[in-house]
Amino acid sequence: MNITKVEAGGKNIAIVSGSEVIIEDVQSALDLIATVHYQADSERIVLNKSLLNESFFDLKTRFAGEILQKFINYRVKVAIVGDFSVYTSKSLKDFIYESNNGNDIFFLPTEEQAIEKLSQVK
Repeated sequence: MNITKVEAGGKNIAIVSGSEVIIEDVQSALDLIATVHYQADSERIVLNKSLLNESFFDLKTRFAGEILQKFINYRVKVAIVGDFSVYTSKSLKDFIYESNNGNDIFFLPTEEQAIEKLSQVK
């Protein structure tokens, strides 16, 4: 896992990259939050969707809810980057739509859009 810190809009944003899934369960999400906080001094994270266990995108597993609740509880804003058109679930599309209209969790197509969004939200 690699963490790159960028500053945008006066805020530190951590861009997390890697070649393996890093969020496999709730504990690995908590570990990521702690690691990013200490290494990048950031409460804003950009993650590629490939870093998430694929069950995250099957809402019936409740995995997405459990993981995202941890980010919210610890006041960490996260932008998940990738192509979400590959998923056909209407409930997932609705979930993504609702998340993108909030202030904490975002699903965006590019890293640049994710940085811009995270730099603008309070």
